[in-house]
Amino acid sequence: QVQLVESGGGLVQAGGSLRLSCVPSASIFSFNNMAWYRQAPGKQRELVASISSSGSTNYADSVKGRFTISRDRPKKTVFLQMASLKPEDTAVYYCYARTYLNNDYWGKGTLVTVSP
Repeated sequence: QVQLVESGGGLVQAGGSLRLSCVPSASIFSFNNMAWYRQAPGKQRELVASISSSGSTNYADSVKGRFTISRDRPKKTVFLQMASLKPEDTAVYYCYARTYLNNDYWGKGTLVTVSP
């Protein structure tokens, strides 16, 4: 069973930067859309950013201008570059991918903690 594996989370001070990465645990044909979600304590999971197979991107209003999503299609990897981090960005960040056959995959999450 293929899983998505996130890395790059950690503790950072407000105003700092982090780069998240997500790779599949095993060989898989191809992904169509890929995205990052996050879930803060006591809140619902929310979409942070998404990227299509053509490279079109979409961002939550709260992260526009600060976060950048990108992907390496041959390596089936997606990245999230986060800058100007705020305490309210603290959450578990999850990688998501959908194949062209509409199979969905999730990672187990990586914790990002932003201190004031």
